[in-house]
Parts: sequence; structure tokens; C-alpha cells
Amino acid sequence: MVQNGYQLLLYTIALITLAFAGSIGMTFVILACALPSYGLWWPFFVVLFYILAPIPTLLAKRYTEHSNTSNACLETAIFITMGIVVSSFALPIVLARSPDPEPTIKWGACYLTLAGNVVVYLTLYGFFISFDHEDDYNMW
Repeated sequence: MVQNGYQLLLYTIALITLAFAGSIGMTFVILACALPSYGLWWPFFVVLFYILAPIPTLLAKRYTEHSNTSNACLETAIFITMGIVVSSFALPIVLARSPDPEPTIKWGACYLTLAGNVVVYLTLYGFFISFDHEDDYNMW
């Protein structure tokens, strides 16, 4: 009973920490869009990547057998997830570099978006590490 209470406390602390970190990452992205010197909402499109990134991995973990061997479905899902993550880092850089005389977004907005990307993806990684446990009571 004491161990279950301690484990519940650890999960609660992990969840609160991950929620706080995710809100900091989103704050960086919103600042990249809303500050008066930047004033464009193009960097906010990375939020679409935040939503899409965990979906392939979650689906693959749901429909694969849990074994220590290599699994083609899970490997493909990780590949697709990494493509989405790389795209979310590439989008602000491409927007800051093109067109050449007057870029779509300023470099400051690009840096804030990249900082938000790092924080949000570390939060997603922390979620998968913290809550990826196998037990009989797991609904997923």
C-alpha cells in the first residue's frame, strides 16, 4: 500500500513537471509569433507537428507485440516520427531564410520557435519515458 502511494506521488510529480515544461515550450512558440517586433503567426504551424509527432509511435505500440526483437512496424513508426520532428525544426529555418531580401519570419522568431521545439520534444520524450510501463491494468 505504501509503495502504491509513493508510486502515485512520483507519477503526479512527473505529470506536473511535464505539463509545466510543455507550457514553457508553447510559450516560446507563442512569443515567436506574438511579440510586436515579429508580428507574424507563421511559426505557429509547428504546433501541427507537435500534434502529429507522437501518433505513429502510439499507434505502433498499440498494435505490436511486446518483445525484445526488432519490429518492422515500430521501426517504421519511429522513422515517420523522426521525419515529423526534423520537419518541425526545418520549417522555421526555411521561413527565416526565404525569400532572400525580406524573409518570411525574422531570425529571432526562428530561434524562439527552435527553443520551443526543443522543450516540447523533450517533454514528449519525458512522457514516453515516464509513463511507458507494462502492467495488467493498462487500458492501452
